[in-house]
Amino acid sequence: MSNALSTTPLHALHLELGAKMVPFAGYDMPVSYPAGILAEHRHCRESAALFDVSHMGQLRLIGDDAARALESLVPMDVIDLGIGKQRYAFFTNSAGGLLDDLMITRRDGDLFLVVNAACKAADIAHLVTNIGHRCTVQPLPDRALLALQGPKAVQALTRLNAEVAALTFMTGRHAALAGADCFVTRSGYTGEDGFEISVPGDQAEALARALLDLPEVKPAGLGARDTLRLEAGLCLYGHDINETTTPVEAGLTWAIQKIRRAGGARHGGYPGATAIDAQLAAGASTKRVGLVGLERVPVREGALIVDAHGRKLGHVTSGTLAPTVNEPIAMAYLAANHALPHHEVYAEVRGKRQPMRVSAMPFTPHRYFRG
Repeated sequence: MSNALSTTPLHALHLELGAKMVPFAGYDMPVSYPAGILAEHRHCRESAALFDVSHMGQLRLIGDDAARALESLVPMDVIDLGIGKQRYAFFTNSAGGLLDDLMITRRDGDLFLVVNAACKAADIAHLVTNIGHRCTVQPLPDRALLALQGPKAVQALTRLNAEVAALTFMTGRHAALAGADCFVTRSGYTGEDGFEISVPGDQAEALARALLDLPEVKPAGLGARDTLRLEAGLCLYGHDINETTTPVEAGLTWAIQKIRRAGGARHGGYPGATAIDAQLAAGASTKRVGLVGLERVPVREGALIVDAHGRKLGHVTSGTLAPTVNEPIAMAYLAANHALPHHEVYAEVRGKRQPMRVSAMPFTPHRYFRG
């Protein structure tokens, strides 16, 4: 089976480090290293963890009309995004559903996009088909992506280049790291301070080794990445959000700037705008919520959520026994009239009803560095 899987430029290093490899989004990826998911999770919360996220799609949009063109596909303010600034975004379909979520950074001369691994081929086709005549869509398959995450990430990375310390959350810059020309953003997917580093693929292993040589840094795999992002209340595309969920249902309306909403100067003009504006005005009938288990039984994706009488209220999209919080947590979609803080519901796990309480997210406070 592994013959059919793609590999990242760090594949040999993962094997050397004793990683347990699994298929993920068409790639052979490390789920954990010998220390295990729990230790990797804790190390990220306490120090600095290095993740290989080179399976993600990286691309450039080039041309004077690139920002305006991209605004025709996303409900975000791209035109007013300053150079060196990053923004969370999502592609929508004609029904207002989410095709993918992504990160956009405006650089001097282009827009730099990072999209999800499982969606990258479809996203590139979507961009080329819809705005390829207005700007150049340039995929960057020869670049790798490393994520250095945790409270000591800045301490570690400044050993390689002191200039990165000047970055604040959701900003980016070019920086030389271990001899490689990198593009670094101060962002990530763990709820911690940290960086995502775009590096030429042929220099990725040398950079990873330089980072792993630093006293703060240890490797971490997809297992810890998942438990960390779930504690941080961050959606995983294909699980917590997909083409049938809208940004309003998903609780992502904070990402839609006022200028792109009804009444704003550049409102609408993207797929599904009518449906999304209607939900922004009237509310959605279902909502993504956080749940905390009242008993120590992990509740997994797909579990039904019911009320005390067994009536179906919704379903779980992600769940785990959270290492930092030290209790079962989950994300679920619930009928809006039950998606209320502290409301008690039940998850069906192996024929038993496990009591859970609707909880605010994130489950663990974000510790981004805003300067």
